[in-house]
Amino acid sequence: MHVRLATLMLGMLFCGSVDAAPGDSLNVVRDLGSRVGPIIGSALACRDIARPRIQVIIEKFQAVIREASTTDADRDDLTRLLDRYVTEGRGAVTSGRMNCSGAEHQLADLERSIATPPQRTSTLPQVTLGPSAAMAATAPTETLPPPVNVHGITQSDIKFGIVIPFSGPVKETGRLMKLGIEAAFDRANESGGVNGRMLKLIAADDGYDPNRTVAAMKQLYEKDQVFGFIGSSGSANAAAAIPYALEHRALFFAPDTGANVSRHDPPDRYVFNYRPSYAEETHALVSYLIKLRRLQPRQIAVLAQNDAYGDAGFAGVAKAIRAMGGNDGAILRMNYPRNTIDVNDALNQLKTQRQAIKAVVMVAKSRAAAEFIEKAHGLFPGLIFANISAVGASQLAGELMLLGPSYTDGVIFTQVVPSIAGYSSLVLDYKNALSKYFPGEAPATTSLEGYVSASLLIQGLKRAGPTFDTETLVDTLENLRNIDLGLGADLAFGRAEHQASHKIWGMALDETGTFQALELE
Repeated sequence: MHVRLATLMLGMLFCGSVDAAPGDSLNVVRDLGSRVGPIIGSALACRDIARPRIQVIIEKFQAVIREASTTDADRDDLTRLLDRYVTEGRGAVTSGRMNCSGAEHQLADLERSIATPPQRTSTLPQVTLGPSAAMAATAPTETLPPPVNVHGITQSDIKFGIVIPFSGPVKETGRLMKLGIEAAFDRANESGGVNGRMLKLIAADDGYDPNRTVAAMKQLYEKDQVFGFIGSSGSANAAAAIPYALEHRALFFAPDTGANVSRHDPPDRYVFNYRPSYAEETHALVSYLIKLRRLQPRQIAVLAQNDAYGDAGFAGVAKAIRAMGGNDGAILRMNYPRNTIDVNDALNQLKTQRQAIKAVVMVAKSRAAAEFIEKAHGLFPGLIFANISAVGASQLAGELMLLGPSYTDGVIFTQVVPSIAGYSSLVLDYKNALSKYFPGEAPATTSLEGYVSASLLIQGLKRAGPTFDTETLVDTLENLRNIDLGLGADLAFGRAEHQASHKIWGMALDETGTFQALELE
């Protein structure tokens, strides 16, 4: 059918003038999708075509799908079918069968044909159809086979890599991140995987040593042939890993860092974050200490790991104190060596401080933080130990409970996931998956973050359709909007926004080592 007839059909559907039985309506929409989908795909592949124009078409067609569907199964089937035609449409451009001039002409023709119908407000998710650099103009005649020549993808599986510490003081953090991702992958695989492919996670150890990170990346990408990376640990490690990922145009998704190294402006194309930044976490802590606990800025010190992680956290504290009228030049920064628990010099600095310190913002890892709290506890009664999420709250709580219940008093946290003691649908799903696939493993904030990150990636993979590559997936992620995973806060990406969440939760430990909700504002 010529594109003109397709646009006329679309206009009739939007005007509500098609009166057909449910089965006939579905067939009309299927046929229509085979004509309109390639036009959407070709336009998405052309960066000179404004995305809002394409967005309007997609939203209108989503409304058509919803109106024609009488069941969720019908709607899902029509959506998957449209995804497939959009993907095939993009392929026409990447293969050179069509240029952007032709794509622009077809899109304009389609826009003119639907200019008169009244606009409808769709309640479906905004744009979940992903683009890449591909396009099509003519209607496809048959389904393209799944790609078998995309790095890390076969007809049966998609492989992802994770670079984490299996050894050293922070090895538990790496283990838990991997555990959470695997729980989400296992849950998806039990339901048939993503568009028929199983998700696999392959890990490589860098010992939390950035000098070993690139070798671990190479092992995963060049030897193990992973498609991309997810959940890799460490700020300094990310600084080493990201250039490798960018050079190879490989997805670097949800690294376990809130440092700016993964948050450039404009964003690095292949780098996507789930979690809020350390600056956002430290701002929330400083604001809480000053506004709710009534501390003076000069009464707040910082314990920082001596690396990019510590630098990012300290910079966040300084920025927050400046914003609240304090003197950031007077902040006491106490360093400890990376990948150690040697906090003695930091403790000596605190002892010799003339100004009474009432709170320490801790940009540390769990074992070092526990060591500092143990030694400072008796020397500075009532001192508030305020931790950002990267400390590993569950691990730190376990360390402190070994010392005794009194050591948990005054220990607070910011978190990038809800409390593991909560009852949000996401937390319940996570706990069920953990008990099913890893019986005996206790819920922990770090593994919950891995589970959330992997669940978000799975959403993107599903929407990219069965035929995709890295460019397709990146464009798909950049068009994810209003993703509700059950966190209590929607997630979203954009072309200028590669961080999905800005939500900060507060928690405090009680004397039993249990996390209690803490209102930060």
